[in-house]
Amino acid sequence: MTDLEPFDRDGALAEARGRLSRAGFLAAAGAGLALAIAPEARAAGLSKNDVAVLNYALSLEYLQAAFYTESERSKALKGRAAEAAAQVGAVERAHVKAFRELLGGKAIARPRFDFQGVTEDPKKFLKTAVAFEDLAVEAYKGQAPRLESKQVLAAALGIHTVEARHAAWMRYLNGIVPAASAFDDPRPKEEIDRIVRATGFVSARPEMAARRAPRYAG
Repeated sequence: MTDLEPFDRDGALAEARGRLSRAGFLAAAGAGLALAIAPEARAAGLSKNDVAVLNYALSLEYLQAAFYTESERSKALKGRAAEAAAQVGAVERAHVKAFRELLGGKAIARPRFDFQGVTEDPKKFLKTAVAFEDLAVEAYKGQAPRLESKQVLAAALGIHTVEARHAAWMRYLNGIVPAASAFDDPRPKEEIDRIVRATGFVSARPEMAARRAPRYAG
């Protein structure tokens, strides 16, 4: 029973609250980065270092957005996993859009991906989603001190907190304690790059027909 049910017999209040919360969540996640930064501080005004950090973040957002989008399109997920893929996928795509708008012509191109059937298996999907979201949180935490623009830092931290909520959500769905410790450690870029390469998910020529055993599922 929700806190509204005793007063909401026809479900109108719950529906309205859900609609407003989803709209606000997506708007904050997608538009926050670009809108929080003044036009003169965007692509042309960004330092070379900040462009590199933002493109690194964009590369991870590309990976996450593609993962959830393919999961939705496969229609293999059911119930809460399918709902999570749809909602988190929409947010990750909004993150990609915001980073691309911020970087303009300096944005890196989207690579191709081959998720090797992980997006079509509910258990493997959830394990990989947990790993991806944890990795994103660690990456943002590790790169935040490198940002030179205070405006960019403040906006990027807005995405970092959303990624942390995603991580907690996916952990919960996978039966893992959402917050097991009082403190989180950052993960260096070199280590994250090594993990991403080890997945085999980034592919110039995705193999759509022959399915291989996934090398990474959380």
